[in-house]
Amino acid sequence: MAFSLSLIGTFPVRRLEWQLAQVREIVVDTYRVKSLLLHVANWHGHLPGQHVDIRLTAEDGYQAQRSYSIASPPNDELLTLTVERVDNGEVSPYLVGDLRVGDQFELRGPIGGYFVWTAALRGPLCLIAGGSGVVPLMAMLRHRDRRKIRAPASLLYSSRSLEDSHLSSGARCNGVLRSQFACCQHVDPQTA
Repeated sequence: MAFSLSLIGTFPVRRLEWQLAQVREIVVDTYRVKSLLLHVANWHGHLPGQHVDIRLTAEDGYQAQRSYSIASPPNDELLTLTVERVDNGEVSPYLVGDLRVGDQFELRGPIGGYFVWTAALRGPLCLIAGGSGVVPLMAMLRHRDRRKIRAPASLLYSSRSLEDSHLSSGARCNGVLRSQFACCQHVDPQTA
């Protein structure tokens, strides 16, 4: 499992401040999913499995805030968030449809410490997710791959269809698939 109470104290407790993130690259993963590669000047690091809050502010002052899991492993130069468009959502349609390289928005984090995994835990890794719930697990598998951990790892993943799968893009998963983990993907026959 990916749970670890022993890692909660890994980072010093500090007040989370809103800071600007600049979009450096946008990767189209599927027709509904994009990965945003962000430069955050004062980023203090994160653990695989953590998330950030994003805050968008409209010209009239209206604000919308949502949480997104971090998809990148801890030592990447850019912070990666993988966002799935929710058709009636307030934030995801903007992030997936309107955001461009060079744009900025506010974020704070990292947040969460109860569902994290690092190479220090070693041991077998069994991950189960559906839909966008795979994003923090991909951060764990990418971290495992970069640290060259060869303990057994498996991922059971379910999606509505192959087109909706977060694992369908070879470019996104290429580095992780080389890490020799077992992946079983289920497609919902009711929606496929």
